[in-house]
Amino acid sequence: MKVKVTLNKAVIQRISDAAKAAAVDTMEQLYTDLVNSKTMPFDSGDMQNNQTFVAVEVEDIINGVENYSVSLVTGSPQARRLYYHPEYNFQRGKNTNAGAYWLEPYISGNKKNFIRDKYTELFRRRAGL
Repeated sequence: MKVKVTLNKAVIQRISDAAKAAAVDTMEQLYTDLVNSKTMPFDSGDMQNNQTFVAVEVEDIINGVENYSVSLVTGSPQARRLYYHPEYNFQRGKNTNAGAYWLEPYISGNKKNFIRDKYTELFRRRAGL
């Protein structure tokens, strides 16, 4: 019994491009939802508005194919200290829900399926599935 497999490289490339674009779009949607939920500590707004961004990094190239990661990064020096210390007295004038662990709803809370569901939706749309 013979089997012949022909790969359509254009379709594979389209799916690969859709996966990367959907990952970036998903992180952008996460950032937007995070800002709208008003849970990040907010004094002057620099940490939320200027120091938090979506980063795309090429981690490795194997056989000419990029392996990359997409992350939501907060690069301000105080972010780690604020994130892990719920005992702080957070200002709530501009962000009414401000406090520590602002990503916890997306990790194990009521929004834990947000990233999976958003990625699935955006990937299907971009890949034409």
